[in-house]
Amino acid sequence: MITVERIELFLVRLPLVHEFETSSHRKGHLDHILVRITDADGAVGWGESASPSDPYYCGENVETCWLMLRDYFGPALLGRPWETPDQAAACLRQFQGNRFARAALDIACWDLASRRLGVSVATALGGTARDVPAGVSLGIEPTIDALLDQVAGHVGHGYRRVKLKIRPGWDVEPTRRVRASFPDIGLQVDANGAYDGSQPDDEVFARLDELNLLMIEQPFEETDLLGHALLQQRLQTPVCLDEAITTVGLARAALALRACRVINIKVSRLGGLGPAKQVHDLCRAHGVPAWCGGMHEFGVGRAANIALASLPGFTLPSDVSGSDKYFARDVVEPPIRAVAGRVPVPAERPGLGHEVVWSEVADHVLRTAELAAGQ
Repeated sequence: MITVERIELFLVRLPLVHEFETSSHRKGHLDHILVRITDADGAVGWGESASPSDPYYCGENVETCWLMLRDYFGPALLGRPWETPDQAAACLRQFQGNRFARAALDIACWDLASRRLGVSVATALGGTARDVPAGVSLGIEPTIDALLDQVAGHVGHGYRRVKLKIRPGWDVEPTRRVRASFPDIGLQVDANGAYDGSQPDDEVFARLDELNLLMIEQPFEETDLLGHALLQQRLQTPVCLDEAITTVGLARAALALRACRVINIKVSRLGGLGPAKQVHDLCRAHGVPAWCGGMHEFGVGRAANIALASLPGFTLPSDVSGSDKYFARDVVEPPIRAVAGRVPVPAERPGLGHEVVWSEVADHVLRTAELAAGQ
């Protein structure tokens, strides 16, 4: 049995090497919460809450995650014995929502439990791949030429799948120009719900449908499964859902409604590795292509994504690119790097397979909190 006796929270800020713009906002740095849990024997596990700083992508943000971890989730886990990460997750069952906050503790429990067993998280999950194909996600740039330069740089480093952020007014033309310049790459677009499903711009989607895209990701708001289903009926290009898939139940509903033909599985959005694996298993059982999405995680969360992406149901390149694409200095060793567009899975190293570098955390920490059993 494992009993967590101490939980430490660290709010850490890392600057981005290149500013990133989506349909809602632009950012030059990321604030994420790192979590360190320690059990009664002194063994340690690390997790990460990769929530956005502001409620654009979803209703959660850094402050809500800090509150939930400090005042609710952390105290609920402390002092409670468990054998498996799923049993640890059950300690939080009485609470609703707040999945980005849950993910931090869930990842930490998988890391701790796997280290105690002397196996990798990838192995514990049932992963089989020894490296995973990586894609890159590129934001909205000031000009199309600047976007083309970004694509060229990443294609030159071996990435064969590129995702472009789009929004009304920045959609067909930049995508057309990228496709014309790079006819052989896997290309997809992501709207982050920027379009109106009740009055869809059929001309925009019809023109995107002509560009041989891998998928069109989350065109409408997260609750509009019907709008996505109606759009998918009109398109040859697969619709992919991201923000809409926050639970296994919603994934089942989306597949039953034929609201998508691809699902983006995110550890953070689903509340941890356990529920993310459940959605993976659902997609695999239905023969639905899946890929592992990312939230610009630091090394801890990125390592969790890589472990998940090693599962056999991930048939499309995942957002597990090298962390040097985003950060000049990350918080883990060895650094996560892509080689010829593929990222190795540390299947022979215990836990997440990467060790947190305390000096990097200390250099970038904004706030800390500590919880102990019996407090």
